[in-house]
Amino acid sequence: MSDVVLYETDGPIATITLNRPDKLNAISSEVVLELDKRVAQAGADDSIKVVLIAANGRAFSAGFDINDEIEDKTETPLEWQPVLRRDADVTMRVWSCPKPTIAVVQGYCLAGACEIAMACDIVVAAEDARFGEPEIQYGSGPVTLLMPFILGQKKTNELLFTGDKIGAEEALSLGLINKVVPLDELESAARELALRIAPTPLPILRLTKQALNRAYEAKGLRTAVNANIDISAILNGANTPEQQAFDKVASEKGLKAALAWRDERYGAVKA
Repeated sequence: MSDVVLYETDGPIATITLNRPDKLNAISSEVVLELDKRVAQAGADDSIKVVLIAANGRAFSAGFDINDEIEDKTETPLEWQPVLRRDADVTMRVWSCPKPTIAVVQGYCLAGACEIAMACDIVVAAEDARFGEPEIQYGSGPVTLLMPFILGQKKTNELLFTGDKIGAEEALSLGLINKVVPLDELESAARELALRIAPTPLPILRLTKQALNRAYEAKGLRTAVNANIDISAILNGANTPEQQAFDKVASEKGLKAALAWRDERYGAVKA
């Protein structure tokens, strides 16, 4: 059995934990499959009222594992589309979970991981949390376009065009997250919130979640997500000189060197 995603229950609470701490919990193909399976498992278990999505180590997640695409040599839009569809589907599985979901975030929460956090109903973050969608800086884009529905147009434009990252306090002020706590209180704060939700009967929680999701979907959320997959496939397959250079550095010298090359292009701006 895979251990890249852990699953445990404690009374009415299920905790799904990303477990690749040595890779900053980068979301590999294996993680996608296991996360999808565990979210479905929690959703189908009538003894569970609330689902926590957490991560081991110093980061929630650095996002989808770029090494997967480099090793698989994913290049053309036709090759990219099923990959992006798979990645968006796991985020939307979280969004569609019939139970309230709480993201428990420490450290980096970037790119696809930021989307998974945004797909949760509530986000509790440690003071060291950093959020962002930096994909544009290596010739890519968001897989699941949720940010416009969470932050609104102008701030989304700024973050997606620049690839900038924001700290926990700014994320709180923007409405991206719900609560900021000291790192050593993160787990207890998330659990306390879950226990405040859990006494409500499951049918009431299900129907409330359904009503909230339908409100956003009436605004076009699912239409935007589906349209973005097609555009992102073209974007990722554009094969610009910068994309080629990034992939070349990554394949020859490793991802760390490629990210350093990217940072140098953007004025060595650090997270």
